[in-house]
Amino acid sequence: MLPGLLTPSLSTSFLLPFFFFPSLIQTGVDFRKSEQSLSDLVLFLNSISDSFVREPENQDLENASFQILTEIRLFITSSSVDQQAVIDALSFELPKTAARFACVSPRCMEVAQSIVDCFTDKCSPRDMLSILCEAIGSPRDAFTVPSYFAPLLSGFPKVFVSIRRRQFEQVKAAVPVILNALKAIVLDSDDKDADLGDIFHKANCIADSMKAVCLELEGKDNEKLCALLGLFVLQITALASMGIEYRLAHSSPLVLKLSHFLQSCGLSYLGLIMGTDVEKLLGIAVGDGGDDLVGCFSDIWLGASILVIWGYKSNEVALAAGADLVALKDELQSSRIKRWHAVGMLKHVLLCLYLPLELKKDAINFLLSIMYAKLSQMPNDENEDYSTYMPTLCSALQAIQVVIMYATDVILRKNAFAAFKELLADCPTSLRFDILRALIKDGDSSSMIAVLLDCVREEVRLESSKSPPASKVSKAESEGSQGTIFWSSSALELVELVLRPPGGGPPSLPEHSDAVRLSLPPLLVLIPETGKSNNSGVLSRDSLVKAHSEWLLPLRTLVTRMMAEAQCDSDELALCGLNPVEVVLYRCIELVEQLL
Repeated sequence: MLPGLLTPSLSTSFLLPFFFFPSLIQTGVDFRKSEQSLSDLVLFLNSISDSFVREPENQDLENASFQILTEIRLFITSSSVDQQAVIDALSFELPKTAARFACVSPRCMEVAQSIVDCFTDKCSPRDMLSILCEAIGSPRDAFTVPSYFAPLLSGFPKVFVSIRRRQFEQVKAAVPVILNALKAIVLDSDDKDADLGDIFHKANCIADSMKAVCLELEGKDNEKLCALLGLFVLQITALASMGIEYRLAHSSPLVLKLSHFLQSCGLSYLGLIMGTDVEKLLGIAVGDGGDDLVGCFSDIWLGASILVIWGYKSNEVALAAGADLVALKDELQSSRIKRWHAVGMLKHVLLCLYLPLELKKDAINFLLSIMYAKLSQMPNDENEDYSTYMPTLCSALQAIQVVIMYATDVILRKNAFAAFKELLADCPTSLRFDILRALIKDGDSSSMIAVLLDCVREEVRLESSKSPPASKVSKAESEGSQGTIFWSSSALELVELVLRPPGGGPPSLPEHSDAVRLSLPPLLVLIPETGKSNNSGVLSRDSLVKAHSEWLLPLRTLVTRMMAEAQCDSDELALCGLNPVEVVLYRCIELVEQLL
């Protein structure tokens, strides 16, 4: 047992010499044989670190912490006695305990770092790997701060390069623990935490050590570890980019360093932005049955996109990755399929809540740059089946919608809307209709549904303006041209989704006033004014009767009742929403009734 002074007054430092390591050894404490002695020592040291958490301004505790760490370092670095067995016993507890003291002050951090380094130098690397993983995988809640993890993370590079057998398996077991700890640090830390820079510097050192191990391996193990390194770099890139603009400037040097790993891992910007390289790395490093490993790589798709965006932002980063941005954009502009894959990857940047606004701006600008395709190279493939790409395009457009609706920056919203329209225009006609139908049907924002319906109105207007008047078209020509009148014949289905919701009942007013108001202009384009021919030739008498009896009249009844209620209640907001609906609705009813 330790001397009977295990509960000193923690605010007084004069008792500390009684607990110095040399005194403990001289009194016969043998940590090799007495687990209780080691346990008591750890409890005592932890009580001091816990006390500092409760009293962070207590200078006596800070001084006591520094003296304790200094004595620990003096003992484990001493060569006066044969103490390897004692150090092996202490290594199971003291690295974690020292890391807790690192949270006390910068000078304590420095000493704690040297203690961990000493253990990694003197102990078995395989044992230390397990010890470090356990320490960073199970911190106390009060110590989930960068200063706790920093000394422990610094031990991994030394351990990785010291392991001589089954290197890939050992590194593979440690990587999930490291990445999960890093993600917890990023998400729990203050956005301006200065220690985060040091944390990611240590993560870069871990990547360097993994690369060094790769150089020692051959064959399959080399290939698998290189793939694991690639995944590690992608995940670190994503984590380092999360935060507000303050962190953006600090991320650039790290991303520059990480970009140097891409070529050694066989990664290219084209493969990253299309996602094919990410799939390849997962297949090599994880294979089948690697669900636990896949879980720690939850942000690799985001990381792959961000690396390309950083290259787009900085020529220096692109040069470090060995990438040619001009060639990359030419490749994407000349291939619709590759372009769609890239758009599907960029949605991860647009949807991530933790990324700086600046990165989202760059993602939208990059998207616009690849959407301006060379018209001479655009395929004439309206009859091709692109239905398999519909989920990718829908999810990408929904991500852009989020930016349009919620971004605080006006220019970003404007550019996002331009990108939205460019991506829609990039889709073949039939696929574009299916996408709009899906977005309208699943949309929960009246304003966004209104925007989609305005896109439909514009499609109908353009198609109608290109079609000759029905009176000047022969019957044979009319029958032959019906296949080209696509939007005019399909718009009614989209209008019906709003005026007669799939869930039943009338449209929700005044909440969806914008959507209802903009569902009517496509009808106005289709309905010819009195005395004019029907350019579209698609509104038969049956269609007009259906629109009049099933859509317009029930909507007029609803609007009239709600207008009366709003006037009685003096609800100016509801009246402002209903008035535009009423104006367009009565014009539609007037035109339909004149034709009927």
